[in-house]
Parts: sequence; structure tokens; C-alpha cells
Amino acid sequence: MTLSTLDPRTALVVVDLQNGITALPTAPTTGPEVVARAVELADAFRSHGLPVVLVRVTSAPDGSDAVPGRTEVRRPGGPRPEGWDTVVAELAGHPGDITVTKRNWGAFHGTDLDLQLRRRGVTQVVLAGIATSIGVESTARAAYEHGYHVTLATDAMADMDAEAHRNSVERVFPRLGETGTTAEVVELLAKTRP
Repeated sequence: MTLSTLDPRTALVVVDLQNGITALPTAPTTGPEVVARAVELADAFRSHGLPVVLVRVTSAPDGSDAVPGRTEVRRPGGPRPEGWDTVVAELAGHPGDITVTKRNWGAFHGTDLDLQLRRRGVTQVVLAGIATSIGVESTARAAYEHGYHVTLATDAMADMDAEAHRNSVERVFPRLGETGTTAEVVELLAKTRP
């Protein structure tokens, strides 16, 4: 679907582009490629005075704040390397950006993301990040459920599993919002802003 519009108060929400996650093997694009596209989006949003939200995931070293519950997939264990949860340098360091720290897959549950967006009058979010089928999809679902218009920059995201990425992009995202490329989002921003 072609992107139809971007609301006057649209925010970019970048999910989990941090040192430990962007270094993982991803598909269909690499972590550095996703970061480069997210930087392009963030620069465009900042140039139009629109909010940029950098979401990072972390956990206590002892795992005491980990999401409880049994799963069939084993969770990674052991200590994480120093700085694994730090937002990548290419995106960090902009004083006007909003940083949200999460301890779940999605960026809404247990965080102040909704409050930060509503205080700024945001009605639409553009999402990017890693992993498509986990953090990005969970955040997209919650954004939709919170009543935001959702746009997904599908070339500014990747997954550890190419099939999981494809499933989210082709089957799930069209039910939650509109999809497009980084270039399409940037072009639409330029057309709809003074």
C-alpha cells in the first residue's frame, strides 16, 4: 500500500537499535543498513521539528526484572557485555530526542511512551528497528490498540529470521497501518511540511 498521509504531529519511534542488537546477524538487511535508514528518518523528523523516540531494551544483570512465564524457546542467559543496551552512536546524542527504556518486547507496556507521545499531541507513529517480528511488531500492535495511526518503514527494520520478517511485513503490518520505505516516508514528510 502506498502511504497516504502523515499527521501534523507524527513521531518516529526507533525500536532497539542498540549496540548488542544491531551486532546480531539479521535479514533481509544487516544491522548497519537498518541503522543508516533509521538515521535518515531521524534526521528528516528532526529537521521538521517532529519527535524522535529512541527505545532501548535492558534488564538487570541478575535477570530479576525479566518477563516471567514459561516459553518453549530458551531465553539467553548469562551476563551481557558492557554497553550492549546503549543506543548506537549514530542515533544518540540529540538533546531533543526522547529515550524510552523497556523491559518487554513492546515499547508501550511498562514505559511512559504513551504519556510522552500524548503530551506532545502525537497522533501517528512511524516505526523502525530490530527485530521486526518481536520489538517492532509488538510496539506496532500496541500503538494500533492505543489509537495511533501506524506507519511502518519496512526497509528500516530487520529480524534474526527472514521468514519472521516477511510474515510481519506481508501479513501483520497491513492490518495495523500503512507500510512504505524510508525514501517514501522522507518524501512524504517533505511534501506535507512547510
